[in-house]
Amino acid sequence: YVSGSLRFGKFDVTEAQFSVMIIHLVSAIFGPGVWATRLPMLNVELRLVPVAVALSVSLIMCYTDIAVILSGGVGKNGSTVAGTSVLSPSIPIALVVVPAFIIYQKSTTSIYENHPCLYIIAFGMVAAKVTNRLVVAHMCRSEMDYMDSILIGPGMLFLNQYFNTFINEYLILWICLVYSAADLLHYCTIVCNQICGHLQIPLLRIAPKFPPSLVDRSPPNPSPEVRRPTSLLQPHRLRS
Repeated sequence: YVSGSLRFGKFDVTEAQFSVMIIHLVSAIFGPGVWATRLPMLNVELRLVPVAVALSVSLIMCYTDIAVILSGGVGKNGSTVAGTSVLSPSIPIALVVVPAFIIYQKSTTSIYENHPCLYIIAFGMVAAKVTNRLVVAHMCRSEMDYMDSILIGPGMLFLNQYFNTFINEYLILWICLVYSAADLLHYCTIVCNQICGHLQIPLLRIAPKFPPSLVDRSPPNPSPEVRRPTSLLQPHRLRS
């Protein structure tokens, strides 16, 4: 959205997914207790090694991305592809990260500690839509709106905490997850239909270009009378 081109890092999403798979394989083969093993020279538990590596890679990637953003965009006067400030995409992203951290800190039932997978998936749906909107804004070269309907999900958790948690947070978290997933699916469906409608291509299906009755049923190989070899033609006809 800022640089006008898609950038891949040396350690990106694919490498992170393989790292997670390796961690789960180690836990499955040697058992979860292997992560409590202390390294002889460093005198630290093995579980701290993936955390340290992940933090180091994240800091390097953040430094690289911030350097690209602050160097200026491809738009007019160093703006984005939509002509806006290079810092404008940080506001929608902050509207996801900041509420997630505040709700985690203010929770009276320790909802993140007790239900980490449910919590991460719910806010992951919200972050996924913000990412999709950023990609669509880059495709359309349009300004990205700050507010979105999917923020209603985290807003329910925030308002529940504001009114002293009068509804069970676990139930609200499930409602947030279902609503966020439905909103993301609805958005993706609309975007895919609009793109396919503009390009005049079918969505997830293969349709014949012509009706079967209009397809030419002529034999694939022409008869010798239709296509005569050049060697059999008379020389005077070739000269003419």
